[in-house]
Amino acid sequence: MVQFIYLFSKVSGCSIVPSSALFLTSKKRDEFEDILEERRLSSDLRYAMKCYTPVIYKGLSPCKPNAIKSVVLQSEQVQYVIKQLAKEMGESPDIIQEEAMEILDEMGHSMQLGTVRFFAFTLSKIFKQLFQRVCVNEEGMQRLQHAIREHPVVLLPSHRSYVDFLMLSYLLYTYDLALPVIAAGIDFLGMKIVGELLRRAGAFFMRRSFGGNRLYWAVFAEYVKTMLRNGYAPIEFFLEGTRSRTAKTLTPKFGLLSIVMEPFFKREVFDTYLVPISISYERILEESLYAYELLGVPKPKESTSGLLKARRILSDNFGTIHIYVGQPVSLRTLASGRINLCPYNLVPRYQILLWFMLQSSDSNVVVNPTDLSSVIKFNEILVHFRQFQQRYVPCCVFLADNLCAKKAVMSGLTLHSNIARLVDGHVVLNDKGVEDGAVGETVFKRALVILMCSTYRNQLLNVFVRPSLVALALQMTRSFRKEEVYSSFSFLRDIFSDEFIFFPGISLKDFEEGCFLLTKCDAIQTTQQEIYPTDKGSVVVSFLSAMFRPFVEGYQLIFRYLSKETKEAFTEKQFIPGVRNFVFQLLEKGTTQCYEALSSDMQKNALAALVQLGAVKKKKIFCQGFDKQMEQSCLLLMKEMLLCVL
Repeated sequence: MVQFIYLFSKVSGCSIVPSSALFLTSKKRDEFEDILEERRLSSDLRYAMKCYTPVIYKGLSPCKPNAIKSVVLQSEQVQYVIKQLAKEMGESPDIIQEEAMEILDEMGHSMQLGTVRFFAFTLSKIFKQLFQRVCVNEEGMQRLQHAIREHPVVLLPSHRSYVDFLMLSYLLYTYDLALPVIAAGIDFLGMKIVGELLRRAGAFFMRRSFGGNRLYWAVFAEYVKTMLRNGYAPIEFFLEGTRSRTAKTLTPKFGLLSIVMEPFFKREVFDTYLVPISISYERILEESLYAYELLGVPKPKESTSGLLKARRILSDNFGTIHIYVGQPVSLRTLASGRINLCPYNLVPRYQILLWFMLQSSDSNVVVNPTDLSSVIKFNEILVHFRQFQQRYVPCCVFLADNLCAKKAVMSGLTLHSNIARLVDGHVVLNDKGVEDGAVGETVFKRALVILMCSTYRNQLLNVFVRPSLVALALQMTRSFRKEEVYSSFSFLRDIFSDEFIFFPGISLKDFEEGCFLLTKCDAIQTTQQEIYPTDKGSVVVSFLSAMFRPFVEGYQLIFRYLSKETKEAFTEKQFIPGVRNFVFQLLEKGTTQCYEALSSDMQKNALAALVQLGAVKKKKIFCQGFDKQMEQSCLLLMKEMLLCVL
């Protein structure tokens, strides 16, 4: 099993690293530097007040925020929209222009060095308290420095925590690089003082939804493109749009990427560099908050008072953060020979590039031993401590501190003492006290612990998903004929299309990749016409099947709810609580142990997949129930999947 995990990590390109004791990298073998080490040895005030003269694109002088607003307001595109709206609404263009100015005032950043220094000092204190280390690949930072000097740069970090954008700005300040202007949600403006501080540190604010507001869209798009054309600071936004509550990569959003690509395709800039950045947490600050949200507890509104109340987390240990700055992707190089530069062919090129950038980000994820142990933990429910050591510690190489295996494992268990603990030589979920109270309360408490644990398992699933689907397809298929196995694989890939990131239109390539990985670890053998498992491959196949068991069983429960419990038509607002109550009752009765089916993320993904497959018809006002033929097909295949896993 150790060789199996290590092989998958190498082929997929991810890095496996430990908390304080262990370190194993993939073929990249980049050196990581702990940027907090120096901070612990020197003055934070001196760090904040250091001479900060970052190299910027072609030595341009930074534009003042008011100058950017003026350029945006007088641009041809914005003026055209203003005139069109004035004509349609019968208003004076001056009134529409005033509205555009109000949008700019709400949206625009106003970066000030004094505020940047304040954040540098404050974040140094906070990060040293929260984290043991903050590690970044030095080679990646050197590549980023060169990219910022030569071309306009767009930073595309993964998004797992509110810490992401603070940490990235802190990192660039540490390396004397130009601070990014960051696309932030307008919710932050509701936070007194904090919202304005973020604005002065480089944040510009966008509304959550403005698709139907032509003036807002025109002003926002022109604002972003103006900053990009000037190139005096990198632009930063999250491809996933929002924080991932499950630690899995979310389906990408196309809007902002289409805006930042447009200047290149319209030949307003020579090139644009896109930089994928993977931020990996050994322990996520919001882990319990995410679990509550997935179980239907409303997300608390961002507020200054809420931020102050959260200061109690400063007494906790959140381990290590690894930041991997990926290879900058030249838009000109990527487009050459691949993308049609016709101005009327914009959408497909955005989609192709977006999936490519997500794949690049996923391949640079740093996997902690905690993630590996969570995979094993989920597979075996109760793991003996010695087996636990033997299975996940040998996956790593010791660093200079050379802690023994037992100490390394104990360090991980201590860090996640709220999730797992050691009892009589066995690693068990930390659900102590769960049995006390009503049955419903017991189910809810246990679900919280399981969803928090699943967060760390989920970070590793993209490494395993393709070979796992091949393994499941092999178990479902009655014969070993390759075309039949591939047919089942394609069905599973479609079913889980919203759970995991698959590049559109390459199902066969994904199938071949999954077969290749299984062949490499001697789990299967293939001929031109057949695929069949080997005698010693049963352990690997069982491991993969068990890892994806929560998804298989969870989807089956959701299908059961749709086929038996729902009316002919239902709204999406009725669907989530309906499924949750249905699964909750089954858990209370003990007829299922699939607590992850309570997750709103899984419920939404399952419904979206069924809509894509045509099993559910979505209309503007309501969703209409199962297509009967597709219903039977889905239920039959999902039942077979579950039986295979069990």
